[in-house]
Amino acid sequence: MSFDQGLLVELMDTFAQAGLEVILIGNAAAIIHGAPLLTRDIDFMVRDHPQLQKKLKKFAQIYGVTLTRPYEPTSKMIRAVGRPVEVDFLVTIGSGKDFESVRSRAMEFKIGKQTMSVASLEDIIAAKEAAGRQKDKAALPILKASLRVKNGYDQEKKQLPKQENLRKSNDDAHKNHHQQQRQHSRRRRI
Repeated sequence: MSFDQGLLVELMDTFAQAGLEVILIGNAAAIIHGAPLLTRDIDFMVRDHPQLQKKLKKFAQIYGVTLTRPYEPTSKMIRAVGRPVEVDFLVTIGSGKDFESVRSRAMEFKIGKQTMSVASLEDIIAAKEAAGRQKDKAALPILKASLRVKNGYDQEKKQLPKQENLRKSNDDAHKNHHQQQRQHSRRRRI
């Protein structure tokens, strides 16, 4: 799938109209984090509560899709079909984590006028490891490499102020050295 911001904007606007709280999960979330993956659908985690079915039906009506349960009874996943990209809704992820747990580690991204919660790479990796499907196993090396790169980048950002201060100290020392040389040269001339 070509990951297109327009699709996410449309989905987030529709979720807002339907009153759905969602967290982007799966490969689509990993792509937002910078992982070089592809996906055929977009997976969202939803808060499980008494009004969920009503809100999902409102989403389906606004978005122009039909809701199905393709893996019932083994999975509680709900799939929205009828558009080029299917949208899947889950109340738990493969690692057994619930909505609040995943949201506590999620990152916020601005998509159009909405803010979207995106599951952490750590939670995405844990879910794929727990699911154990072949397609999930295939994605794990890429996800883990992406996490190492991301963590390395985060470490560099944390060290940047220290490096800036070190550079400034070196620059100051260099200036002081040149000042002392000039003063010494002037003294010799006198």
